[in-house]
Amino acid sequence: MVSNSPLNLVIADKNTLLLKGLTEMFKQDERFNVRATATDGERFLELVDRVIFDIGIIGWKMPFSDGRQVLTNLRERESSIRVVVYSGANVARHVRSLGGAGFYSKSKPPEGLIDVICQVGQGNSIFPYEKQQAKNDERVSSLTVRELDILEVLAQGHANWKIAKIFNISTNTVKFHLKNIYEKVHVDNRTQAVAFYNQFYKEEE
Repeated sequence: MVSNSPLNLVIADKNTLLLKGLTEMFKQDERFNVRATATDGERFLELVDRVIFDIGIIGWKMPFSDGRQVLTNLRERESSIRVVVYSGANVARHVRSLGGAGFYSKSKPPEGLIDVICQVGQGNSIFPYEKQQAKNDERVSSLTVRELDILEVLAQGHANWKIAKIFNISTNTVKFHLKNIYEKVHVDNRTQAVAFYNQFYKEEE
C-alpha cells in the first residue's frame, strides 16, 4: 500500500445506521476511499472477489458469516486484504489469532478507528487492549485459543466448577487445561497465572 494514495476500504456491519455513519466518516477524510459496504459477512466475502481494496472493516456478529468465519475464510485463501474488527465484544485475542490486522471497540469514540486504520495501512497490527509485548512473547503464542479463553475466565476469579460450566466441559478437563497453561507460561499456581494474564491482557486505563 502506498502511503500517499488513499486507502481503499470496504466496510461491513449488520447495523445499517452504524454502517452509514462509518461510511460518511471515512468519506469525509481524503486519506480514505470507501469502495463498497455490506451488511453481512457473506456479502463482504463476495466483495473480496469483486472489488480491489486494501483494508476491510467488519463487525464481529454478522448474519450468514460472522467475523470469525470471515477471517478464517480469508486466511484459507491467503488473502492479502487486511481486516480490522470493529466490535463491542471483547474479541481482540480471537481476531489476532485468526490473522486479523487490528481491533477497535465500539465502546470507544468512533474517531479513534481512523487512527487504527491509518496504522494498519502502514503495515502495523493494532490491538489497543493488549499490551504490545504480548505479541512477541513465546509464552503467549504457545497458548491455544481455548487456553487463552480459560485463562481469561480464571483471571475473573472463577472456580474450576464455574469454568467447567461456562465452557460446558468437565472439571477434570479444566484441570487438564490449567496444567498445560501453567507449564506453557512457566507458573506454579492460579495466582501466578492470573498475574501473568494481567501483565499482558488487562486493559490499561
